[in-house]
Amino acid sequence: MPFALYLLGLAVFAQGTSEFMLAGLVPDIARDLGVSVPTAGTLTSAFAVGMVVGAPAAALLGRRRPSRQSLLVFLGVFLAAHVVGALTSDFSVLLATRVVAALANAGFLAVGLTAATGMVAPDAKGRATAVLLGGTTLACVAGVPAGAALGHMLGWRSAFWAVALVSAPALVAIARSVPRDPAAGGPVPGASAELRALRRPRLLSVLCLAALVNGATFCTFTYLAPLVTEVCGLGAGWVPGVLALFGAGAFAGVTAAGRLADRPADRRARPVLPLAGAALLAGWTALALAAGRPGVAVALVPVLGLLAFGVGSTLVARVLYEAADAPSLAGAFATSALNVGATLGPVLGGAALDGGFGHRSPVWVSALLMAMAGLVARRRTRRSEQPL
Repeated sequence: MPFALYLLGLAVFAQGTSEFMLAGLVPDIARDLGVSVPTAGTLTSAFAVGMVVGAPAAALLGRRRPSRQSLLVFLGVFLAAHVVGALTSDFSVLLATRVVAALANAGFLAVGLTAATGMVAPDAKGRATAVLLGGTTLACVAGVPAGAALGHMLGWRSAFWAVALVSAPALVAIARSVPRDPAAGGPVPGASAELRALRRPRLLSVLCLAALVNGATFCTFTYLAPLVTEVCGLGAGWVPGVLALFGAGAFAGVTAAGRLADRPADRRARPVLPLAGAALLAGWTALALAAGRPGVAVALVPVLGLLAFGVGSTLVARVLYEAADAPSLAGAFATSALNVGATLGPVLGGAALDGGFGHRSPVWVSALLMAMAGLVARRRTRRSEQPL
């Protein structure tokens, strides 16, 4: 894999830390800014909404611009938003910075996915995707627990400052090392031609699955901290470690999925769907049932991280293969699908909490979303007689 891919992964690490670190900071933010935990949880949804809107918009606006230029602009805006977020004491301002940061993150990831796959051979898209998304999973392993620990010791604002500090060297590294236009290599289709790819039922099915799977992941992950403290009965000091376990499993899942996704088309998804999808449904159900038993719940966390990110990463690679005739927008399609789920999950989890169903309820919602994903996969398989 080209070295520049790993530099893109460093920036994605900073962005993933920002996106996921609220799972450990939501209770502290709620107390400090005088809002409820579900209201503070909307910071995650706001970030996801920004990414849903930002990915296609940024990809369309930047189609004719050099990739490196677009990446630098997006990362610079992302850094500035975190500085403002660290300084504010107004929840509405913090919410706005999350949307702005998400728009920048979406643009970076959409362009980055396209640039990354343009740096490698046509049959290595899954591995290139795994390198880029590896930054996200490393954020779960190291960045998110570190952010939670910082928030616990020094206040949640310190985690925002840390993201800004990590983003700064990534900005310099990309300016120096990423090719001016790594995705170049042929004429770019017109925007309307690329958007027509969305008419294909098979691509739409994969996008729907990606949204449902990521929705299930974020539904529980956003409220994992209160699950650990209120249901498992563990102290707040356990939260960073539990988040790190989830991230370690996620990193393993993305790494394995990158190689599976690059298999020939007739074998590509079979090891992951429907087997891993069914296992993920069983896993969320088991966590909901066993959350009151700390040992069992903690043991399930890395397994769920592996399955959730393994399935999600495979679906991202599948989107890139299915949308090969939309080279500028394929990354935006994948990014938007993931973040439709990241928006839906926390909202549904928060609604379950507000409805008085208890801190286990987001996990049950995750199981329900995976059951819906299974129905989508089976329905499409029956119609096409090919596995998704």
